Amino acid sequence: MYHIPVLLNESLEGLDLREGGVYVDVTFGGGGHSNEILKRLHRGKLYSFDQDADAAANAETGAEGRTGDSEFRFIAGNFRYLKNWMRYYGETDADDEHPNVDGILADLGVSSHHLDDQSRGFSFRFDSPIDMRMNKRAGKTAADILNEYTEEQLADVFYLYGEVKQARRLASLIARRRQEKAFRTTGDLMEVCDRCLPKERSKKEAAKVFQALRIEVNHEMDALKEMLEAAIKVLKPGGRLAVITYHSLEDRIVKNFIKTGNAQGKTTQDLFGRTDAPLTAVNRKPILPSDEEQGQNPRSRSAKLRVAEKGNTMR
Repeated sequence: MYHIPVLLNESLEGLDLREGGVYVDVTFGGGGHSNEILKRLHRGKLYSFDQDADAAANAETGAEGRTGDSEFRFIAGNFRYLKNWMRYYGETDADDEHPNVDGILADLGVSSHHLDDQSRGFSFRFDSPIDMRMNKRAGKTAADILNEYTEEQLADVFYLYGEVKQARRLASLIARRRQEKAFRTTGDLMEVCDRCLPKERSKKEAAKVFQALRIEVNHEMDALKEMLEAAIKVLKPGGRLAVITYHSLEDRIVKNFIKTGNAQGKTTQDLFGRTDAPLTAVNRKPILPSDEEQGQNPRSRSAKLRVAEKGNTMR
């Protein structure tokens, strides 16, 4: 199995599926959420995004097993281009004055499939080429970043995206080590991590380092912000946005967008004191997986679901 979909029922309930509605799953992955949407959606449309070639293969090979009477279209691309594709398929116009999307679902983070695939370099469980690209056809690999970034740039990546307390020391050790031998595998990086990170928390701290590199390789924070900005444009009034996050950085961005309409969480008001925010939170607090789900699916343990509805521009 590619991976078990997290918060499946809760996220689909958050979308509030409507007959004949238009929905977008911006993170197809193994197709768990998309296939369930198609089972429950009647005479509607579902667009699913994923830039990963493995996900594209899942979309093609799983077509015969899909049920329902709705139209399905897979888009092999990054969800940061959500608005462009919705314009292309006529689900919004050039000026975004007539959006037609009823709901958008995003399950962020890396899937268990990627962590288990030794060739991708997402996990320190294997000594494998340290790649980490979701789209293997483009961009720098994690090895490129380790070998090419300045010491200061590396420290910023580890601190900002992994909240690694030893970020500067780790960056310094990496800069010294690559003068002797270039980084090529996850084992190369772990050798340096073992010299720097606290031994009593070595696995947790190493996971933060790998997370930071993955985020930088795939430009995840920028892509998330662009997707959220696009979601506001393409959702129709009353449309729902459901986002599952796995770490504090992405959750903070989603929370700020829902509250204020921007990633920084800066509130703007009109002359009457009304907040300029196009989304309204459906749930005050994020929805968490049940104890049963956390026991069955370890990936869900850090998951948070936030659901918002598009309303008037001012509130």
